[in-house]
Amino acid sequence: MTTTSTALAFELPHALEATAPPEARGSARDAVRLMVADAAADHITHAAFSELPEFLAAGDLVVLNVSQTLPAAVAATRADGTPVRVHFATRAPKLDDRWRVVELRSADGATPARGHAGETLTLPGPVHGDPAPRRLILVAPYASGSRMMLARLDGVGSVEDLLLDHGEPIRYGYVQHAWPLEAYQNVYARVPGSAEMPSAGRPITLRLISELVTRGIAVAPLTLHTGVSSPERHEPPFPEEYEVPEATARLVNLTREGGGRVVAVGTTVVRALETVARPDGSVTASAGWTNLVIDPDRGVHAVDGLITGWHEPEASHLWMLAALAGEPFLERCYHAALDHGYLWHEFGDSHLILR
Repeated sequence: MTTTSTALAFELPHALEATAPPEARGSARDAVRLMVADAAADHITHAAFSELPEFLAAGDLVVLNVSQTLPAAVAATRADGTPVRVHFATRAPKLDDRWRVVELRSADGATPARGHAGETLTLPGPVHGDPAPRRLILVAPYASGSRMMLARLDGVGSVEDLLLDHGEPIRYGYVQHAWPLEAYQNVYARVPGSAEMPSAGRPITLRLISELVTRGIAVAPLTLHTGVSSPERHEPPFPEEYEVPEATARLVNLTREGGGRVVAVGTTVVRALETVARPDGSVTASAGWTNLVIDPDRGVHAVDGLITGWHEPEASHLWMLAALAGEPFLERCYHAALDHGYLWHEFGDSHLILR
């Protein structure tokens, strides 16, 4: 995939990396900071996430990704005895559930550890009380071939059983302590399947959803199971599994027909809706796999706003944000976030972009 868009480049100070959930910092989930960026008005407002309903209006629609986070990181051992961590990124498209796309990391999860086709890793046991050994066979590079591997589970039991018995949430080096799976779940998540938390929705509480509905702002679900994040700069997102239900598609279309705004909670929601969008902005119900990459050249059709976190320098997600906000305004937003000390990553602060 090629794009004429250039992802925003900047330096992220370590001090602006959120190293723990806000609850551990003495705050509520919805007390994180929220930058409201109105691209049409060329205006930036600084607020708390709990004030989100103030920036939306009756007739708007908020779309949530109800995918649940899996404990997708498992300790394993290479043939030479080297410990590694396996991140089970996603099911492999068009293959059965014993085939997975995986990423290898160092034992502490901090750095990539390249895998090799034909390599066999020993996995922990027992699984559901069955002491039979389990191995993970790395079959071939996946997609770009630089980081992800297509792998097959060898032994009794399923990947889901393995994760249930021995998995932990995927954690990167900037998170200094292990947190339970509940810290990586959105409160409204219902459908297990994401390797990493669709983190844009983390600050949304049930109280906040109730307030949105009370104000006449509709809320609708869809599902997109996230893979692992893309820490390598300019790396495009990998294919992901999604479902846009009929009721949600109908609400999107009614909202647009009525002049309301469709606000996506997370880049995952944008990706799913834009996968099923027509050029006029209407959408159809659908389920499957999407490899859509959104940038300013492609643009967005169905989405008028986006709630998201703060993304890594030169990350491909920034292409999508530039498609919504315009590249000059997005650059201004990121400079403002750096100047005002917003926190990055899954436990950090939030960004509402309205176009």
